[in-house]
Order: sequence, then C-alpha cells, then structure tokens
Amino acid sequence: MLTGFNVGPFPNGSSGYLFLIIFISIFILVIGTFLFVIIKSLMDWTSNNNAPIQDRHCLVVAKRMQLSSGSGHLSSVTSYSYYITFEFEDQSRLELSVERQPFGHILEGDRGNLTFQGTRFKDFVRRNAV
Repeated sequence: MLTGFNVGPFPNGSSGYLFLIIFISIFILVIGTFLFVIIKSLMDWTSNNNAPIQDRHCLVVAKRMQLSSGSGHLSSVTSYSYYITFEFEDQSRLELSVERQPFGHILEGDRGNLTFQGTRFKDFVRRNAV
C-alpha cells in the first residue's frame, strides 16, 4: 500500500473541484456570450431583410461619431462608427448607422428623401433649396 501519495485527478482534495467548477463556469459564460452575439446579429439581419424598403421625406437633425478603441499586443486599434438622426414629417425620429462617405456629405439641416430598410441606411437624396 502506498502512503503519502494522493490518488485521483485532484491530489489536493476538494480545491481541485473548485478550480474545475470555476473553469467550466467561465468557459460556459464565454461560449454563451459568443452564441448570443451571433444569434442577435442573425436576427437583426433577418429582420432588416424582411422589412420593406421605405422612401420618406425627412430633415437631418443630428450627426454623431463614436470612437471605439482597444489595445492589442503590438498596436492599438481604433475605429469610428457614424450615426445620423432623421426626423420625419410626423415628428418621429430614426437614428441610423451610416458609412463614412455619406456621413461626410450629409449636413445637419438638410432636407431630402431617406431610403432605408429596417435599421439599414440605403440612401439620402438632398432636395434642392428653392
């Protein structure tokens, strides 16, 4: 008979079980978060594809940029997101994410026709001032 040797996967007794429980909990949390983000993105994509394409007269009431930065091992990563808020004739508002180029061409106070599908910006055509 061997004495002084612990036999089994956790030689220190129950502390090994605590480590295993914490490790598995973190693993499940990370995988769950990853799956949630994927499912949410697919639901948004499907919802936008099923929404009708609308063309409505509106006023540009606000523009904003959001800076997202993170640091990696060798360099930092910076990205910008661009948003424009449109107000329709019934006083309802809609904020849409837009690409950099249309963001630069559209000004606050512009009036025109907005084309969008769900939460997806398609186009904005400015009306000529009379």
